[in-house]
Amino acid sequence: MFQSRVVASILKRNKAIINSLTSNLKGTCSSRCFTPSSANAVARTSFYGFRSLPKGHHVPSFRNMSTVASVGTEKQGLKMLVTAGPRAQKMVGIWLFGSAAWVFSMVVLGGVTRLTRSGLSMTDWKFAGNLPPLSDEEWQQEFEKYKQSPEYKRVNKGMSIEEFKFIYWMEYAHRMWGRALGVMFALPFSYFLRKGYITMRLGLRLSALFALGAGQGLIGWWMVKSGLEEPASEYVEPRVSPYRLAAHLTSAFVIYSGLFWTALSVVMPEPPAESLAWVQGAAKLKRLAIPVSLIVGITAVSGAFVAGNDAGRAYNTFPKMGDVWVPDNIFELKPTIRNFFENTSMVQLDHRILATTTLISICGLWWSTKKLDIHPAIRTLVGATFGMATLQVTLGVSTLLSYVPVSLGTAHQAGALTLLTLMLLLNHTVRRPSMSLLKTLPQVTKTAW
Repeated sequence: MFQSRVVASILKRNKAIINSLTSNLKGTCSSRCFTPSSANAVARTSFYGFRSLPKGHHVPSFRNMSTVASVGTEKQGLKMLVTAGPRAQKMVGIWLFGSAAWVFSMVVLGGVTRLTRSGLSMTDWKFAGNLPPLSDEEWQQEFEKYKQSPEYKRVNKGMSIEEFKFIYWMEYAHRMWGRALGVMFALPFSYFLRKGYITMRLGLRLSALFALGAGQGLIGWWMVKSGLEEPASEYVEPRVSPYRLAAHLTSAFVIYSGLFWTALSVVMPEPPAESLAWVQGAAKLKRLAIPVSLIVGITAVSGAFVAGNDAGRAYNTFPKMGDVWVPDNIFELKPTIRNFFENTSMVQLDHRILATTTLISICGLWWSTKKLDIHPAIRTLVGATFGMATLQVTLGVSTLLSYVPVSLGTAHQAGALTLLTLMLLLNHTVRRPSMSLLKTLPQVTKTAW
């Protein structure tokens, strides 16, 4: 009995000593260990930093920093779109960027299809698609269907079957490339949902984009169907409705923008920020970037009406439109509002004015950064956007003066989406950081000597 009491007394004293040592170790770790806030700081310096480190300074691997930073931001209340750690975040980000790139290629391929006048070669449509003609008899059947269309009767009468095969393959490739995109998007989406990588907020956003993508096929056929109808006058060349073409292209731009923005949000949950001064500079730049982005978007949509009205093949001079600055017939249609969407002269004049306004606005945006204290990465991005805007205007003028060749017309359409991409990246980069990140930032960035 006495021995058991002695043993119990010794155990109690040892337990008290162990607890004391543990609390001391925790106190030491709080001042020396790698905490979530310090992880965030190191991750920001590693990913966005432009400062040189002292000689012999050791930087942990990016993968380790990403892991700790991700855990840290989650603990501090940052809402992540992807769960299960940085590996899942990377996988979802690659998938979304790949999907956005696929949509980009779809827009380019659609431009080639339109410029080669291949879009009306297939006179029917099935949601799931079908096999192409595999025998001479099947090719002849498809050719006979095309011969019934207004385009063949008024534009391509006398076309050989070999010429028909070229435009048929162009349209078939465009349609099947879109269906392949749907499969490529749906399968990884299902996998990530099953694994639990995707949050409810991200899942709803991606579901909406997938539904819009599925509807894009219907919009495309709705557009093509308008070109298969007999024109109102025998002197009018058959072509698709400019309104439907604009809806088709704008929908593609919306899908691309949604995918690209979401991909950026997955891989870069926080904007580049190393000081409160840089955050304030970014906020000032954001107030300018948003209206400029709106102008870029409106200019891109006006380009769809230029394509829908075939306005690029009129007034192939610059800067004047023929011998005048403003044609006399810009308001010949009634009601007046129709001129902005159906009148070739007005549509091209609008696009010229909007393109010039876009270039001037982006130039002003670039000039404003000279007086702002902003992150070097943002300054570089604004410079790249200004350069792309200049290139896009050059491509547009060259396309016009050359009577819209397929190569330049396609490059101009790709340039519009590239410029939109840079504006999306800029707006995503200058957004406001989370409160948890703001609390850890110094007033100004320290320069390493």
